[in-house]
Amino acid sequence: MFEGIKGRSPRLGSAESYGPAALVARRAAERVRAGHLWVYRSDVETLVPAQGATELEAGSVVTVLDGRGLPLGSALYSASSQLMLRMVSRETGLTRAQYVAQVGLRLRAALALRQQLAPASAEDNACRLVFSEADGLPGIVADRYNDLVVVQLLTQGTARQDVRAALVEGMQEQFGASITLWERPDPKIRELEQLEPPPAGPLLGDAARTSTRFRINGTSFHYDAGAGQKTGAFLDQRLNYAAAAQYARGTALDICTYQGGFALHLAQHCTAVTGVDASRAALEVADRNRELNPAVAGRVDWLEADAFELLREYESTGRRYDTIVLDPPAFAKTRRAAENALRGYKELNLRAMKMLRPGGTLVTCSCSHHVGLPAFLDVVAAAASDSGRRVQLLEVRGAAPDHPAVLTLPETSYLKCLICRVD
Repeated sequence: MFEGIKGRSPRLGSAESYGPAALVARRAAERVRAGHLWVYRSDVETLVPAQGATELEAGSVVTVLDGRGLPLGSALYSASSQLMLRMVSRETGLTRAQYVAQVGLRLRAALALRQQLAPASAEDNACRLVFSEADGLPGIVADRYNDLVVVQLLTQGTARQDVRAALVEGMQEQFGASITLWERPDPKIRELEQLEPPPAGPLLGDAARTSTRFRINGTSFHYDAGAGQKTGAFLDQRLNYAAAAQYARGTALDICTYQGGFALHLAQHCTAVTGVDASRAALEVADRNRELNPAVAGRVDWLEADAFELLREYESTGRRYDTIVLDPPAFAKTRRAAENALRGYKELNLRAMKMLRPGGTLVTCSCSHHVGLPAFLDVVAAAASDSGRRVQLLEVRGAAPDHPAVLTLPETSYLKCLICRVD
């Protein structure tokens, strides 16, 4: 009845009375008791199937126990991911029906919080509605783009019809017929979690409604539910776009512009802005976004190029700018990649600092949760030292409030945005 992990001997104790359950190593138990919400496969010692079963069902709700058999709470179990357990409650013995009921309650709480933090208006009608663990809903992310809501169900325990039904009920209660709700899988995570394809049509609303226009900080953007990364846009930078614009002036360079978020905001105060990205598809959307903002369109152009190669060329040929934004994708997807990521961040920041005119503004970002804020500050400081420039740190920013962080889960504080003045 008990299944050992990696050949470890199962510790029976009182675990059998809880089944389905998972016994975890001491270090994992200590982290969970301290409020961390993830347990990796390497820290799971024994799996206890439900009574009468031979193995744990993928996506089931399990009781998490320490090595002595003492309960720590309930979690969603993944049979395939290295992140095997995601804590969902301090309660033990949670049934599937009880978990789904919690999903409904927590969804309503998350939507109420967004009404407080990011109420829809003529100038702003896009925000994150559900942010996974931060809203007590591990494996569930939902973003609103005007009249479209896109949800991702990222685990074996959430990509199920009962969770979809709870989401539909909560969204319908909140928005009525004013939105269409689409489920959009992340291809990599779907493969990792071995998930079935989502329903072909929308979970709620009009199947013909697949694209829309939305506004953040008064700037207009195009949105297509079937294109782009993750849920389609990066709403976590929403307030950082506006903050960067307040410091911007003169000529500007926006590195890794994606769909033009920073560039179109910088153009409100700059004479000329060049947005750079390696993805032609992203720049095609950026071009459509530029057309939606005729007041600044004439001051913005796009360049398809590799960020590192372009900055090397520009720095060596003496190009100079008044404002530079660095917003690269996550360099460190794993802990092992963190060292190389830091080297990449240092090179980008060093070259940008050398290219800025005296008194210029550098906006530099990292979305790698494996590179924490102290490490990012250190690497930007090292770049400043090597550049021979005096760099003043004006603001330290993170994700917008509709992307709240969990203090006991540092991984939710993933976005760092530094605004600096370079003399």
